[in-house]
Amino acid sequence: MKKYLTLILLCILTYGCGHEKVAFNGQKDFNQSITDIQSKNIYAESKDFPNNTQLSFAIIKDGITKFYGIKRENDTIFTIDNHDGVFEIGSISKVFTATILADMVVNNKLGLDDNINHYLEWPLKDGVKITFKQLSNHTSGLPRLPSNLILDSIDLQNPYKDYDEQKLKQYLTQVLQLNQNPGEKSEYSNLGVGLLGFVLSKMDSTSYENLLQTKIFTKYLMTNSTTNRTLISNKLVMGLDVSGKETPNWDLNVLEGAGGILSSVADLSKFALAQFNDSNQVLALTRKPTFNLQANKADMGLGWAIIKNTGEEWFTHSGGTGGYRSHIVLDIANKNGVIILSNLSAFHKKNMNIDNLGERLMGTLKKVESIAQQ
Repeated sequence: MKKYLTLILLCILTYGCGHEKVAFNGQKDFNQSITDIQSKNIYAESKDFPNNTQLSFAIIKDGITKFYGIKRENDTIFTIDNHDGVFEIGSISKVFTATILADMVVNNKLGLDDNINHYLEWPLKDGVKITFKQLSNHTSGLPRLPSNLILDSIDLQNPYKDYDEQKLKQYLTQVLQLNQNPGEKSEYSNLGVGLLGFVLSKMDSTSYENLLQTKIFTKYLMTNSTTNRTLISNKLVMGLDVSGKETPNWDLNVLEGAGGILSSVADLSKFALAQFNDSNQVLALTRKPTFNLQANKADMGLGWAIIKNTGEEWFTHSGGTGGYRSHIVLDIANKNGVIILSNLSAFHKKNMNIDNLGERLMGTLKKVESIAQQ
């Protein structure tokens, strides 16, 4: 178990159920929100998940959103209405941290190539200089996690809860060691984006939560999105461990910019639709390539990974915590997208089925003229 927990720590990083359940066998959908092939894909990728697992979907075709949900009970999959259910979104939070950064750039509060050193109250060890862009596109050289977040001495059911500002300062000023020089290589770092969220909140003399609410959630009417669980407790879908038992939520503390947001597919679909508006300078900036990943035939934007897929360009991110797994992928040019939130543990051996399902569902959007016609 600890092996799996350690792996996911390195990578991180609702109740809206309908009154009527319909037996789901990969075919039936009385609301006609998905096609037969989409139904079969969902069944194929989710049939081995534990009982009590929920998946919540927003499927966007030509700028029109359809919601769908399933829950596994007694080894049977049922359809439910959980589009307002709230889940931890894990590292999809990094896209929102990047959006806060882009907002500050567009409003001339900072430049992407400015060093964060000018905005910290204490110096980085050895005079290391790191830019805002490097934190957001994972080229800072920072490791995935700080070495003073010691896996053998933390609560693995809530691993970040005690990692506070004092520990972050101690690491960055006394222990910091880069894996490579900043700007040389893109290497995924929860520490880097967590630090970005911390610096941005310090710059604005406010909390990360307040930055999210004022710059993003209020603007896009995302009323059930927050880092504060008490605000959405009546809609929270409890996370599950690998065996399907309820497990504690995660508290990201000072690194919440890396994975601390809770949201619903209803809210995330509003954010996705806003991406299709070319005149939105802030969101467009997050999708602008900032580093080429030659080995993977992909680029990094700010937060987003940009994948070239059979002539199309997809913007994507996944997320995982102890009790949840999530995925978002958008095709801006065609106004298509898939958002999946689940309470499947990111420790589960088949957690990558969520990503696979997102890609399979995106593939179906290229093959039909309209979801409603199927």
